[in-house]
Amino acid sequence: MQTNKISAEKKDDWVKLISSDGYSFLVKRSVAMMSGTLKNMLSVDSSFKEALANTCPISERAAVVEKVCEYMSFKAHYEGVGSKEEVPINEFTERIPPEVALEL
Repeated sequence: MQTNKISAEKKDDWVKLISSDGYSFLVKRSVAMMSGTLKNMLSVDSSFKEALANTCPISERAAVVEKVCEYMSFKAHYEGVGSKEEVPINEFTERIPPEVALEL
């Protein structure tokens, strides 16, 4: 029961993502867990410094990290949607500027 309480508290935690040019983005842990890489880095079972500090350095510029955060939020929001419901993919893709598209 204690483990469930800890994992529930961790789910509502905030995680800081830091871009290569020094910008910081705060996202909910549940949103950051949409990325397999961040999920491994932030796993409570690991001894990675990122998991202990709730901070992940990302080796991309801020404009790219911002779009990654938006995508993870989009994915988390529509994760439980049934197969019969349509996910408005254009809602996300229309917000990607052409100069960032190749970096994503």
